[in-house]
Amino acid sequence: MSLFTAFVPPVDVVEALEAELAGHGAADPCLRWSAAGQWHVTLGFYGSGEPVARAAWLAERLAGRPAPRVRLNGPGTFPGVLWLAVEGLGLAELAEAAGSGLEDREYRPHLTLARFPREQPAWAQRWEQALSGFGTGFWTVGEVVLMSSDPGDGKSAESPYRVIESWSLR
Repeated sequence: MSLFTAFVPPVDVVEALEAELAGHGAADPCLRWSAAGQWHVTLGFYGSGEPVARAAWLAERLAGRPAPRVRLNGPGTFPGVLWLAVEGLGLAELAEAAGSGLEDREYRPHLTLARFPREQPAWAQRWEQALSGFGTGFWTVGEVVLMSSDPGDGKSAESPYRVIESWSLR
């Protein structure tokens, strides 16, 4: 089980993104699509750990934090991952408070759409082009959640993510 903090896009953003993907034929069998119910934007990843201790640590760091205004704005890829960029005022500060700096890599806010074999980057190129003009309006992030991830055997229809605790932003 891995722990991470994230925020979830609101229903209207999820619906707009689902419609956009459907309009481009998102049944592409070359990609393993993330289910809309699992979409989130990671703020900090902690790996394994004690959920109670991590929640106490986060409660201190997130107390009184202002709610950033964010939006989805254009696609990109990491090796094996197709994603949409997330940008907005206050997002970097919220991620820093949630522990984004604990990782050995630069924080790049994104929403994962699909995965593909690393040796087949061309599989995502069509989607980068198709989604190049996609963006949403700004929304206010009202809540941060501590989640656990348990991928299991990969065959279950059940979400591998579980919310452990949440914090409202002001």
